[in-house]
Amino acid sequence: MDLPTMLLCLIEPPFLMENFPQPYSEIRNSLFQGTLSCVDLVRQYLSRIDALNKQLNVFLEVYSEEALASARLIDQKIKDGKAGKLAGMVVGMKDLLCYQDHGAQAGSQILNGFKSTFSATAVQRIISEDAIIIGRQNCDEFGMGSTNENSSFGPVLNYTHTNHVSGGSSGGSAVAVQAGMCHLSLGTDTGGSIRMPASFCGISGLKPTYGLVSRWGLIAYASSFDSIGPMCHHPVDLKLVMDVISGPDEFDSTVSSLDKKEFIPQKRLAYIKEIVEHPSLQTEIKEQFFLKVAQLKQKGFVVESVDFAYIDQMLPTYYVLTTAEASSNLSRFDGVKFGQRTQSPRDLMDLYKKTRNEGFGAEVKRRIMLGTFVLSANYYDAYYTKAQKVRRLIKERTDAILKDFDFIISPTTSSTAYRLGEKTLDPLQMYLGDLFTVQANVTGLPAITVPAGQDLHGLPIGFQAMGPAYSEDELVDFTSYL
Repeated sequence: MDLPTMLLCLIEPPFLMENFPQPYSEIRNSLFQGTLSCVDLVRQYLSRIDALNKQLNVFLEVYSEEALASARLIDQKIKDGKAGKLAGMVVGMKDLLCYQDHGAQAGSQILNGFKSTFSATAVQRIISEDAIIIGRQNCDEFGMGSTNENSSFGPVLNYTHTNHVSGGSSGGSAVAVQAGMCHLSLGTDTGGSIRMPASFCGISGLKPTYGLVSRWGLIAYASSFDSIGPMCHHPVDLKLVMDVISGPDEFDSTVSSLDKKEFIPQKRLAYIKEIVEHPSLQTEIKEQFFLKVAQLKQKGFVVESVDFAYIDQMLPTYYVLTTAEASSNLSRFDGVKFGQRTQSPRDLMDLYKKTRNEGFGAEVKRRIMLGTFVLSANYYDAYYTKAQKVRRLIKERTDAILKDFDFIISPTTSSTAYRLGEKTLDPLQMYLGDLFTVQANVTGLPAITVPAGQDLHGLPIGFQAMGPAYSEDELVDFTSYL
């Protein structure tokens, strides 16, 4: 443990819940038995936030009074026998999700002062089941980043070692769970933005099948890649929350209305040879991965390596398509209707240019320009159309593997959490950090990460499993073997 973390430990208040972190079922039992109240629970989390947030930079806004008022109402519901499925679960949400009458800035200054007039479907569904929203959490600007250093509000620090990054883009959401500032966070995952920070912070995170959870109320980065999912310590709580937030939504036509196919795992697992042999893979992570493979074999699993011819095309495909979609999605932020507006523009065009130049950070500008380039008339077929074709090939090969195997397993990341500033001067090195996670987003398939030990410096290592569409429950069940 480094010196800054030791100092944080000295100022932390005692966390009153025994055996932290507990699964929600144990907290719920205490609430319903009357040995714990929602009000006391919220106060404990608020005390934790008060002690740690200034140092870790996790929450951009804390809803202290609202959370306590909600807790009082839910305590009464519990007494009246009318409490919902998530009664008393204290939840934080990434600053890409809208919450009615509350700020939502996507970690950016271009939405400075904006308040949403409605709640994201996923947020509203957990509120309807009596979860308590405690605040909104810092993130890379518009979800563009792997370290949470691209936020206009500054980086989120890793609670394990505060001179290391939290991972991105849902870094605030991961550290909030890691440091006991909330029970569960709602994050978003476009290329690994739930799983990478979850891995760096030693917690569990689930990226669901594309179209399983409504994106209504999610500030878009790349619309055909974005997914909303939960992050917490216990995988069983991921399943519980997914049951609440999943399903059709009249506000989002991309949500699937198909019934889930029966899926009976056969204890057959594949890992991609080119991933575990990739030169960027940290030695300790590789060793820990194969240790888990050996343990799974002892528990009756068949584990085999498979070839995947498109590893080198995975990241270029992802970045061509996501930057193109970002260029389109972010064009709406121009200073006319909401958010940041430049002072004293000469004319309308000057208003657009200055507002966007002042409001967007360097990484967002970089991706908008890349996306605008690949969508331009002279390069559309050479880049965007070709990337769509390669995306189809990646999807077909992945589906073919999953016809013979239950899941594709891998390390979640190629390294443990970077030091602050280590990757910021070289965007290409930063982008390589997404190599093991983007496949699930390119294909639209679900993937989960769970803790799998630590490296020599005590930094967490993650283990990832990706499954066929709508296999979220089975993925969660599989983690019990790890």
